[in-house]
Formats: sequence, C-alpha cells, structure tokens
Amino acid sequence: MSDEVLDFTVETLGPCKIPSPIKLSTKHGDSVANYVTDKEFVRYQLDVEEGGPVAPDDKSNLIQKAGPREYIYFNPAHVNAGICTCGGLCPGLNDVIRAVVRCLYNRYGVRRIRGIRFGFKGLLPENGYETVDLTPDIVDDIHKTGGSFLGTSRGGGKYVTEIVDAIESLNMNMLFIVGGDGTQRGALEIANEIEKRGLKIAVVGIPKTIDNDLMFIQKSFGFDTAVQKATEAVAAAHMEAHSHINGIGLIKLMGRESGFIATHTALASHETNFCLIPEVPFDIEGEKGFLSALKARIEKRHHAVVIVAEGACQELLDTKGEKDDSGNVKLGDVGMLLKDRITEYFKEEGIHINLKYIDPSYQIRSAKANPADSIYCERLGNNAVHAAMAGKTKIVIGLVNDRFVNLPTREVTKKRNKVNPEGSLWRDAIDATGQPADLSNKQKDSEKKAAN
Repeated sequence: MSDEVLDFTVETLGPCKIPSPIKLSTKHGDSVANYVTDKEFVRYQLDVEEGGPVAPDDKSNLIQKAGPREYIYFNPAHVNAGICTCGGLCPGLNDVIRAVVRCLYNRYGVRRIRGIRFGFKGLLPENGYETVDLTPDIVDDIHKTGGSFLGTSRGGGKYVTEIVDAIESLNMNMLFIVGGDGTQRGALEIANEIEKRGLKIAVVGIPKTIDNDLMFIQKSFGFDTAVQKATEAVAAAHMEAHSHINGIGLIKLMGRESGFIATHTALASHETNFCLIPEVPFDIEGEKGFLSALKARIEKRHHAVVIVAEGACQELLDTKGEKDDSGNVKLGDVGMLLKDRITEYFKEEGIHINLKYIDPSYQIRSAKANPADSIYCERLGNNAVHAAMAGKTKIVIGLVNDRFVNLPTREVTKKRNKVNPEGSLWRDAIDATGQPADLSNKQKDSEKKAAN
C-alpha cells in the first residue's frame, strides 16, 4: 500500500447551508461537545523510519474525520431515508439499524425512515417486499437479539438500474447500506447511477464483514463478538482434546481470503497450537509439513488444538470456480479435508488419536453483539447519519487509528485487507501457538547455499 497513490477525497452533494438542529460548540475549552469540520483529518500512515521520509500531509495520507457538522445539506423535514442490510449475518446488525434510526429521529427530527427488507432484493419490485416504517419505538429492543431485524440476502446489487428506479419511486434522498466489500461495491455502482441521473441522494455505507477484510478500516463491526464466540469454541475443543488419549480438536472459522478471526482467536484463546490461514502457505504432507508438526506435538504433549480459516488450502479442493450470489467463489470444505487427512495420517503411523471437529460458523454469525461491538455499532450508525445529513456520499464510515472517519468507497473496495505474514500480528500468533514459523517443505535459499 505504501507505493500506491491514494485519494481520500470525500464527495458531497453540494454546499451545506442549513443550521444543524444538533446544538454543539465551535469553541474548545468550554466543556461542550464540538462540531467536526471538513478541515479536520486523520493521518492514515503513522509508521516512520529514522532517516526515512515523513508520511505526507496530502490527499494520499489524510482521511476526513467523521462527526456532526454545524451546517448540513438536507432539511430534516424533507429527508426520506432508507436502510438495508446485505450479505451474510453478522453480530451487531440490529445495533446499527437501531443507531441509525434513533439518530435520524431523535437528533435530527427526521420522521420518514424506512427499512428495506432482505437487502438489495427488497428494492426489486418483482420480489414484492414492502418497506417497513421505522421509529425509535419499533427498534428500541432489537439490539437484544442476533440476526437482522430487516432480513438480509446475498446478491441483487447487479440490478443497478432497477434499484435506482426503486429508490426514485420511493422518493428516498438518503440510503444507508450495511454490508461487506461486495455490498459496498454494489453501493458505489448505485451511487454512480444516481449521479448520472442528476439525483441528490446520499449513499453511505456501514462496514459489515465478519472477516474484517475491508481495506483501511481498523475493524469491522461484529469482529470482536466473532472472536469471543470462536474462543468459546476453542475452549470446548481444548477440553475435548485434553480429556482423551491423543486428543485433537479441529475448529474451522470464517475467513475466505483473510485469516483475522483465526489469528485473533489463536491469540485470545491461549490454547491453540496451530493456526492455519490463507495468507500463509503451508504443506499438509511432508517432512516439514503440518501433519509432521502435529505428530511431534502429539508425541510430546498428547493433545493438540488446531484452528483453520475456511479459505485455507483451497488449491487442494475441487471448487470448480462456481460463485455464490454475492460473486464470491464457492469454497471447498477445508475442515473436512483436514479431518480426513489427519485421521488417515495417524492411522498410517499407527498412532491412536481421538479427533473432534467443530464448525461454529453459523452460531457465531447469528449471535447478538457483545458490549464492545454494541458500542462500536452505535457510534458507526451515528456517524453514518451525520455524514448523510451533511450531504456526503459514496463513502463508508470506518475506524482508522482509533478515529471515526469518512472513507471514499472507491478506495475501500479496491482490494481486501489481509494478515501480513511478515507483520507483528502474525509474529505474535506464532509465539502464542508455538507452531513452526514455516510449515512448508521448500528449502530456503540460505539452506540451499549452505548445502552447496
């Protein structure tokens, strides 16, 4: 990322001329909460090397702060807002819906707020889903349960023309779209079509991806809850493994291309011995491969716990390149692959094992948000409303360096965030598990030179 030219410029629908109904302060030191201005930024790149270049203070490194503005673009009496949740379930969806509705209604006085049922598909007339009128009374308790109060679905985002037709027919001028990278790419296409038609409609994204793989964003909501629930699964697997002769607990966790949940769970559990993620290639067989290292662990400690992210080892599975409704390649089941390989290997080695396989994915996805995520969702929802009321569009609200910011959707969706195999997070995970840093059979260049 350091070599890329980034542009964090935020697009707006026009000048803000309407005084905000939220009464805050423009002064510092008066013990009254302050407005945020468009001239306040957060630096993206903080790391510097002694003697190296200092991170530049230009568009490539400055991200606009999120928050309430003193003057807004929309007259609250004229606002007709919509909100939809897209993609798979994730802890915190209802918290976000609740926050958006309550901020619009209570803080800005907006009285027309509609929930779009079942994601983008709820905007397609042929599906026949009516919108839901939302008020604080209706959403007051929805954060106490998991799932999505509005329902969700994958796909539908490719019907851009039809979706914008529906937004026009509903007379909406503000749309909040909750979803991951695929959803936000669809949101950007919708916003571009809205712009082509000369419509003044704000499109604001709220990042929902349980894999935590959206670029620039420090963490997506639901991630903390996912790690907490995954850690509970690891604890159960460890108990099973520890209580049997040569027990092995194998847990498959979410992570299509990014192993953040697996890595953080390994760090949080203190009971994981192997963490296998898509970003770090490894061999299953061979002298230096995973099975050989697992055997050494069993011979030494007589039990082991293994975490594998769902996107690992896909090159060994016949996926056929098929895609789901969200445009993601359908994954093969790495959990069952490892389960079978482990069983076969130890049988061939003449070593008795007791293997327990756990896949807690849907239990994790459907859980209600824990307190940390609930706080995060409340703040994301509030900042999304502040941005939309100020006429900002084609953005995603995110957390960067512990600050809430307005991020251009075009930058966020360029690529997925991944665990850096050479970074401190993975290094700490290696320390926590005690697994070999390299589970491949490839000789290092230094080893080859030494051999010659």
